[in-house]
Amino acid sequence: MRKISLLGAVVVACGLAALVYAQADVKPTNSLPNPYETVSGWAKLPEGRTWGSTSAVEIDRDGKTIWVAERCGVNSCADSMLDPILHFDATGKLIKSFGAGMIIAPHGIFIDRDDNVWVTDCTCTGGGGRGAAAAPAPPATKGHQVFKFSKDGKLLLTLGKPGGGRDPEFFFQPNDVLVAPNGDIFISEGHTSAQGATARVLKFSKDGKFIKSWGKLGKEPGDFDQPHALAMDSKGRLFVGDRNNNRIEIFDQDGKFLEAWSQFSRPSGIYIDKNDVIYVADSESESVSRNHDGWKRGIRVGSAKDGSVKYLIPDPVEKATGTSAAEGVAADAQGNIYGAEVGPKAFKRYVKKSN
Repeated sequence: MRKISLLGAVVVACGLAALVYAQADVKPTNSLPNPYETVSGWAKLPEGRTWGSTSAVEIDRDGKTIWVAERCGVNSCADSMLDPILHFDATGKLIKSFGAGMIIAPHGIFIDRDDNVWVTDCTCTGGGGRGAAAAPAPPATKGHQVFKFSKDGKLLLTLGKPGGGRDPEFFFQPNDVLVAPNGDIFISEGHTSAQGATARVLKFSKDGKFIKSWGKLGKEPGDFDQPHALAMDSKGRLFVGDRNNNRIEIFDQDGKFLEAWSQFSRPSGIYIDKNDVIYVADSESESVSRNHDGWKRGIRVGSAKDGSVKYLIPDPVEKATGTSAAEGVAADAQGNIYGAEVGPKAFKRYVKKSN
């Protein structure tokens, strides 16, 4: 029996090694059509206000209106009393805003089945490339937390210790949040690749009770290096944008590793719509990151069912030296795509070209 177990272990190890090799060997998906045109200035901010760094964008459950969390006209809300959480109607008109004084650097956003608004405060205000230092320590009164608001801006739940913490006082640099249909909460943590950085996914019950976590800083299947984005398909599989490993990792909701995809490039943002169309934003290849040369930045559109990639909306600034174009991405029920940009401090809409 022991010999059989050892043989099985060898087979599994070989299979994982083959998987890693296969993912590393994927050729760049650069030569794809772009059926979209860019609409700048679509969302209308209040007079006198400009866009700050923006990575958090989500579609309301109505499929039409858009939620965005931006960093108060600059790259941090630490010294601002502007509302960072903004809700726009289908024409780009601002419906409401809230969250002033609560969040340093909004990073991820999610709308759950009850229309509640979840926002992560990563407190990370710099690039996340390999070797990037952690952001300066925030005041002990806020930072490194995850908030649940009602649609009208009432605070319903706070996860994490103000100012950040380690187990059991989460979090340190929470990147994104996702709430499953049954109410379970998933949070990805770890925005840098520095030695000792956290790199994992945490699971909580709907009332905020910690259930489990998985992952560590590394490159093997199930490891992470900047788990930057979360999405879930119609089968309930959890997609994690493992950014500095240049791949999407797919898990079941108990953290079992299923497979990894590299064909969508370096994932800063992921969105999956109700038809399992997947949208993946690459904001760093050949600029912030030099471990992924040969891949064009931009938004790739494909299928979460079979992993095929159909379209690429390219980054318009091909030679940029910093983070550029969309980092956060979402798509409404009509198929219009929205890109939230950190480096350029902008928010754009992409619509299908008329023939």
